[in-house]
Amino acid sequence: ELLELGKGVPVLPRSSLGGFSSYNGGGMNGTSTMMDFLEEPLPGVGTYEDFNTIDWVREKSRDRDRHREITSRSKESTWALIHSVSDAFSGWLLMLLIGLLAGSLAGLIDISAHWMTDLKEGVCLAGFWFNHEHCCWKSNTTFTDRDKCPEWKSWSQLILGHGEGAFAYILNYFMYVVWALLFSLLAVLLVKGFAPYACGSGIPEIKTILSGFIIRGYLGKWTLIIKTITLVLAVSSGLSLGKEGPLVHVACCCGNILCHLFTKYRKNEAKRREVLSAAAAAGVSVAFGAPIGGVLFSLEEVSYYFPLKTLWRSFFAALVAAFTLRSINPFGNSRLVLFYVEFHMPWHLLELVPFILLGIFGGLWGAFFIRSNIAWCRRRKTTKLGKYPVLEVFVVTAITAILAFPNEYTRMSTSELISELFNDCGILDSSKLCEYVNDFNSTKGDDLPDRAAGPGVYTAMWQLALALIMKVFITIFTFGMKVPSGLFIPSMLAYYHHDWAIFSGWCSQGADCITPGLYAMVGAAACLGGVTRMTVSLVVIMFELTGGLEYIVPLMAAAMTSKWVADAIGREGIYDAHIRLNGYPFLEAKEEFSHKTLAMDVMRPRRNDPPLTVITQDSMTVEDVETIINETTYSGYPVVVSRESQRLVGFVLRRDLIISVENARKKQDGIVSTSIIYFTDHSPPLPPSSPSMLKLRSILDLSPFTVTDQTPMEIVVDIFRKLGLRQCLVTHNGKLLGIITKKDVLKHIAQLANQDPDSILFN
Repeated sequence: ELLELGKGVPVLPRSSLGGFSSYNGGGMNGTSTMMDFLEEPLPGVGTYEDFNTIDWVREKSRDRDRHREITSRSKESTWALIHSVSDAFSGWLLMLLIGLLAGSLAGLIDISAHWMTDLKEGVCLAGFWFNHEHCCWKSNTTFTDRDKCPEWKSWSQLILGHGEGAFAYILNYFMYVVWALLFSLLAVLLVKGFAPYACGSGIPEIKTILSGFIIRGYLGKWTLIIKTITLVLAVSSGLSLGKEGPLVHVACCCGNILCHLFTKYRKNEAKRREVLSAAAAAGVSVAFGAPIGGVLFSLEEVSYYFPLKTLWRSFFAALVAAFTLRSINPFGNSRLVLFYVEFHMPWHLLELVPFILLGIFGGLWGAFFIRSNIAWCRRRKTTKLGKYPVLEVFVVTAITAILAFPNEYTRMSTSELISELFNDCGILDSSKLCEYVNDFNSTKGDDLPDRAAGPGVYTAMWQLALALIMKVFITIFTFGMKVPSGLFIPSMLAYYHHDWAIFSGWCSQGADCITPGLYAMVGAAACLGGVTRMTVSLVVIMFELTGGLEYIVPLMAAAMTSKWVADAIGREGIYDAHIRLNGYPFLEAKEEFSHKTLAMDVMRPRRNDPPLTVITQDSMTVEDVETIINETTYSGYPVVVSRESQRLVGFVLRRDLIISVENARKKQDGIVSTSIIYFTDHSPPLPPSSPSMLKLRSILDLSPFTVTDQTPMEIVVDIFRKLGLRQCLVTHNGKLLGIITKKDVLKHIAQLANQDPDSILFN
């Protein structure tokens, strides 16, 4: 196709110019015509560099334009209609795939972790791939000896031929510590060598990413592979950590990778974050067996933008993930809930007092844990300790294993311990916690009224007390190491005295007064709430975790008390504290800004700073723009009419400018250093000898968000939060004065809170 400009001068076909056409008709009747260099989009234009914040407004606008175009085309042909339907259905298909993949990986992690945890104590002769419980399923032993089957051999039985005596105990002890060290060292070496982003919980970074920050590779395929493998190793090593937070990270990796299968999610960062919000819900669902709680956790704790359609899609993904987990793990609990409890006694109104006391304890524990853990992590980052992550993991694992082995409640896996503490005692229970003196004459069915405690109960009590002390202190040093680490679910056990005077008001003769397992459940919620500051989502998760619907009020009382007490000591939960520790640019939507400062107090340039770097709309050459790019590191530049007027035209991103200029030099004829760049629709007449001009109006944001210099910062902060802005331009009577970035807002908030403003590390 040939176009003619001026007096019949032919222009080369677009294909001969590498996909772009430009022709300088300067000097022809005193007019000039200029084709837009970016009529066809360039690869990379509209994308973001690593450690930058996305432009939510632009991303949402692009998606609306894409949706309008698909809708208008759907009326033109059957194929376009099918494309429109498939585009609408692609979100649900993506949720299905995320649920299937996240549930499958969680099942694999669960099965592998159980097997490797038991491998520290022995091996199954019937098949080395069976853990202790599965190995003894087909054994003919009695119910009380179900864990002592001939098919399962401890390491002393396998090596020495017997399991009794001091030497056998020492050998089992030694093998336990060796396996723990092997698992943890393998985990930290894999993380250090292949995927540094696979360490830690992952939730602080996911919160930051969902707020619009770019951390390339954090949700990539290598991170997913290494995180899955090392999570199994870290949990199996016996370290005081859980797999709940890392499973959220694993699910978000699944969501991010699967997004690349669908164009509308691959090319739009805002749409991708909707998917990641749903993936986070699926991660919590497989971690706790709580689909509804997973959606609420994503909404309350991690998501920054959560529209209604994301709510339903999140629930669908969480449900698919939970059912997939139960299908993948045939040896697991046959019910959907993870720790199903069957409490027969109702709770009494007076019991709200101990429930609230548990909440107070949980809040105090949460505040203590956060302060101690952050202090330790800060020390790790600022001293030589941080340079030796392998040595740190080795030392902490060795101490944990040496202290854990003598105590059966620290030696067993966290999920096994929680299950034992949550469940009420029955006649056939062989646990020490259920070792009561039996009076079978007064026993009816499963009712066990007023049995005196046997010696096993008292032994279990002091063992649990020691386990609590150990867990409290060891977890402080474990959380944040260079291995996948989530917060374990702390649990408590209650032992009741039915003959105390305080219980006389509701205890009838020969009947149970309280349910000890209920106190363990409420204590777990209180401690977890004190650390994370979760409220509604925590209560729903605990309900789904146990199936105890009638105990919603005790859980609510403990969770709210825990949050109030912890907030009175420190406002930040563990995830927010780690976000601030790492200097991530996260603007908390829940906090209020009450200071009386103005936009002019925060904007740059400040009073004695150099003038603002700007680009003029029609008077700068390619060389001028390249000089600005090379001499500055800003993410974007305001475009003004002229340096004299400073009237604002728009805003151009640094990345888009670099890509456009580089491609123009390579593919557009006549573009040299002296070529003038235009951000306008029309160009003035140029002399015949002038070089070709470059028009880049299509990469210009013509509607950048602006505020006046007298706008209160309270409003500016609200605008940044609710619109997800990356920068805001400051004007006075239409004249450009300065710019406020998200980093400037965060530094200003930190300064007002008497914190180091330079702790915000990323731009």
